[in-house]
Formats: sequence, structure tokens, C-alpha cells
Amino acid sequence: MGVSEEKVLRGLDPESRQMVIDTVVQLKKKLLTKEKILEFDKREIFPETAIRELLGPDIGLQLLFIPEAYGGMGGGARDFCAVTREMSKICLGIATAFFAVHLGADPLMVGGTEVQKEKWLGRIAEGNSLVAYAVTEPDAGSNLAALKTKADPVADEAGKVVGYRINGTKQFISTGGYADFVTVLANTPEGPSFFIVEKGTPGYSQGKGEEKHGIRASNTSPLSFSDVYVPAENLIGAVPGRGLKQANEVFGYTRLMVAAMALGAVETALQIAIAYARERIQFGSPLSEKQGYTHKLVVPHAVRIEAASAYLDEVAERLDSSDEDLQVEGSIAKLFASESANRAADDAIQALGGYGYIAEYQVEKIKRDVRITCIYEGTSEIQQSIIGTFRWRTTRKSKGAFYASIGAEMAAFQERTDAGCGVISIAARLLNETIMKAHDSGLIRQQHILFTLADMMTHVEVGASLARKAVRLSRAGDSEAEKIRLMSRIFAEETGRLASTNAARVLVGSGLMTADQASEFFRGAGAESLMLAGFNVIRDMDAVADILFER
Repeated sequence: MGVSEEKVLRGLDPESRQMVIDTVVQLKKKLLTKEKILEFDKREIFPETAIRELLGPDIGLQLLFIPEAYGGMGGGARDFCAVTREMSKICLGIATAFFAVHLGADPLMVGGTEVQKEKWLGRIAEGNSLVAYAVTEPDAGSNLAALKTKADPVADEAGKVVGYRINGTKQFISTGGYADFVTVLANTPEGPSFFIVEKGTPGYSQGKGEEKHGIRASNTSPLSFSDVYVPAENLIGAVPGRGLKQANEVFGYTRLMVAAMALGAVETALQIAIAYARERIQFGSPLSEKQGYTHKLVVPHAVRIEAASAYLDEVAERLDSSDEDLQVEGSIAKLFASESANRAADDAIQALGGYGYIAEYQVEKIKRDVRITCIYEGTSEIQQSIIGTFRWRTTRKSKGAFYASIGAEMAAFQERTDAGCGVISIAARLLNETIMKAHDSGLIRQQHILFTLADMMTHVEVGASLARKAVRLSRAGDSEAEKIRLMSRIFAEETGRLASTNAARVLVGSGLMTADQASEFFRGAGAESLMLAGFNVIRDMDAVADILFER
């Protein structure tokens, strides 16, 4: 649901946020020019000097996420999403390095003592420290509960724990090879706990950077810990066993940031494709006038990016207005934005033809870069598992009220604004009924069924966000209202098709129903019309193409 205007929102005022965004935009003129970015990528250079300059006193971008009490600006989720997205338009590798500082500071911000926050967040605020978040292990991946790194307590003669000895290995650590200190997750007798380990500590080794498919301007290194002694004061929160709770508290937030990174990177790719199409003449007319180009390679992606953006903005506003962790929403944002961006970047290469394959034109780099957003901070499959499991439980616990409320909201909107809301309403109802059938028959225990439902859930919730935005802009008489209304109709048609197909796969593909039984089920759910929900959708795509290509 949208956020009430009466609620107080954390973070910067719009003018201050725009000032930071303008600072990032200016970086392209000197510090992070196109030529430098391509050089970093070609030679796999981690531009440590440039990254430290971003954190230094003249720019100080890290101040955005540091609370005011510790020398920062106290920005919120909306602020960091906007700035990270803008930086990702320049280079996703550079954005990853910047994001790593925030990620490394997260355990301190959610679990650190006041003394720890003043010391370590203060160091970050002063611009003296690159930070890394050391959680992932070679054999554990996204399963944090399977970590093997140990932190054995060291006691004095009186039996008081005065420190810990850490042993283990971490893998795929962003900025790991250059970090001045890391927040590392290790098992204590009481359970997983976060510790601060400084560069140069005996027994702590920062490995050689990995050679990567993309984000080559970032550093990704293994870390090893061999009898690394840290004093008890470096145990984050001063109480052992709270590490998983601290990690889980920020997943909704950090996964939302990855969604912002994916969107920023692919927005640049689409801008390049649109500009190219307006200039490239093929068979007597610009590519921008050909549906084979516009309706296949650009418009569907522009619509999905707008839908992902609407959802991201909505979740960020909710994070800034409450203390909810919104883990499922973070997973939905990351899954939809990253998968949409990856598909869009691939078609951006296709859109430029042979030029798309050439480094100078940037889109092949963006494609290589954006692929990682489907993997780090939890793979797309991890997100599908989270979404499917938790939304199924919510649906059962609420006796269908969760998606019924979305359906009712969309049905009410349909009476006032033709933004595809009616289609989203029917899709929400079909989703509800399909979840119930899958649960009652035990199908929910099959992972493929769970993932198929997760994709339906994602489209319905993202589609509802875009529809809300269309309604809101229409009421306000905004200049963007018509574009968003058209895009909402197009995305609603896609949601209807996906909901129909996925529901049939769950019910018929599993053998639970025959085709005739499924048809009866669809009629009972009022969903027979979904496959025919795209009335005038091609005309809507024509209109969106007119706007995007300024035809």
C-alpha cells in the first residue's frame, strides 16, 4: 500500500537530496569520465584513489547514510536509493564499491553499541576508511546459517572473555582486498556474531581480487582468518549470538539498494538504445519508427523499468516511515528489478546491432555489469523462495485477505482511472485462489510450484504499485500522468498473461486438474478474461514509443 502523506518520513528534504544527486552527476565531468570508466573495465582496475576521493572531505558521499549523531547527513532509504541509482548510471562497478561501504557499516548501525558507533561510524564519516561486509563463504553462499568461520572466546585468568580468535575463509567480498576494516560474521558458542577486524591484524589475509565477468571496476576478494585475535570490544553489540538477527534486519533495505543499482545501470543502456534508434537510418527511415525495434527491444523494457521504479519508490517510502524491515518487499524489488534489467541490457546490445558488441558503445559492459544484480545479496532463486514462502504463509494466515485487499483496491481504482487496474484486480483474485489450491493439495511443497507462484506474486504487487502511481499522477494533473497510465495498462496486460500462464502451470502442469477442470476454476475465479486483457495494447505501445522516441 502507499504511504500516508501525514506520516513523518526519515531522511533528507528533496532539495538536499537533489544536491547530492547533482554532485554525483558532476562526477562524470572529471573524476569518472566515460574514458576512465572504460579503462577501469578494460584493465580490471579498482580505482582506489577515485573511490577514496568520493569518501574524502571534498565530496563525502558516505555521509549520506551515516546518522547525524555520528557526523553524517542522516539520509533515508529514498535518499540512498536515488543516489545509488544515479551512481549506477555512471558505472555499476563504482556503485558496488560505494555500496560495499554502506553494507559493511550496516551491522554497526543496527547492532553496535554507542561506543562502537562513535568510533567506527565516526571513522567512516571522516572519510578515512573503506569498509567491507564479510559474510559469504565458499561452501555457504546465501545460506548464512551454514557458515563455518569460528570465533573462539579467549578468557583471562578470572574467566572473563577478553577477546576472540577467528578462523575461517570468506569468499566474494566486495572491496575485501582494499578495506581498512571489515565486519565479519563468525560462529561463537552462543551463535553467529559480527566482529570488526582491521587491516594488518596478524593472521588476517586479504586475497588477490577475482577476475570477473563484469563490475570490473569493483574489487571482489577472498579473505582468510588464521588465529586472528580481536579484543572483546570488537564484538558488535557486545553480546554474542546476535549476528543473524542483525544481518536479517537490513536485508529489506540492502536488497532494495541492489534494485536501485540495477535500474540505474540499465537506464543508461536504454538511453543509448533510444538515441541510436533516432539517428540510425535503415531501409529509408529511422529505427525509431519501426515496431520491430521499438515494440520488441525498447518499449517492454521501459515499461518494466517504470514498474520496478514505482515499486522501489513505494517500498523506500515505507522504510522511511516505519520500523518495518520489509524483507519480502526487498526481495520482490530486487528480483523484479534485477531480472528486468538483465533482459533489457541484453536487448540493448541487440538494439545497436554490431555496435552493441563493441566496448566503446558501453552497452556490452552494462550487460556484463548488470548480470551480478541477479546474484549478489541473494540470487534470484533465493528471492523467489523468500517471496513464495512468506506470501503463501501470509495468504493462509489472513485467509486470503492480503491479495483480496489489493484486488479490491485495484477494482475501486478502475472505476476512476483506466490504468489497467481491473486486470490487476482479477490477477490478484486468481493468484489468491491458486495459492489456496496449491496449499490444500500439498503442491506448495514443490519448489518449482513455489517459484511459479512467486513470479505471480511479484507481478501482481509490482503492477499494483505502478497502477497506484498512475492514479496518483492523474489526480494531480502531472505532466507524466499519460505516459504512466499507458505504461500501467501495458504492464497490466503482461501481468494478466503471466498470471494465466502460471496458474495453469501450477494446476494443470502438476496434474492436479484436467484442462476442463482448470477452465471451470478460471471461470470461478473470474479470470477467463485475463488472456484477452490486452485490448488496444499495441496502440498503447505505439503511444509510449511516440513519447520515448519523441516521434
